[in-house]
Amino acid sequence: MNSELLEKLKYPIGKFEWNTTYSSADLKQALLKIKNLPVQLEELVKPLPLAVLSRRYRPEGWTIAQVVHHLADSHMHSYLRFKHALLEENPTIKNYEEVKWASLPDASSLEIDYSLHLLKALHQRWVLFLENLSPEDFKRSYIHSERNKSYPLDTTLMIYAWHGEHHMHHIKNAIKQGY
Repeated sequence: MNSELLEKLKYPIGKFEWNTTYSSADLKQALLKIKNLPVQLEELVKPLPLAVLSRRYRPEGWTIAQVVHHLADSHMHSYLRFKHALLEENPTIKNYEEVKWASLPDASSLEIDYSLHLLKALHQRWVLFLENLSPEDFKRSYIHSERNKSYPLDTTLMIYAWHGEHHMHHIKNAIKQGY
């Protein structure tokens, strides 16, 4: 497989574009994406048979089921990072090694219902939390220990709105033409 095609399979909507300024409209749109992701994901994956859930979105990539579990794991981390950033002064956040997490039994199972339920409940809490943040709160940040980089909450919200779309496209690609 050529490197250009592999890159397109890895980043079907492109890589996240890091900006330093986001409007209130940008943040509202991102919040809406966070709010809608669990329902959109469930509508997409719930009717899929196990044979399709075991398809990969690219060679040596995760299965559709692993992507669903990854979304639950990743978004749990993000939700907690938001809370730490709001309640602490620029905390250093523990890294999460997503590849190792995706290989654990609960994240490599073809059973996805528990991760779909988790995402639904998590996003309800996360949205309630986010809707009550002030513009000043969105400027609070945390330090990512592995990247040694500061992540303002407005940027983090945009990252996770992108993250959901990114993986929804992985799943759609795997449904159409799995590996």
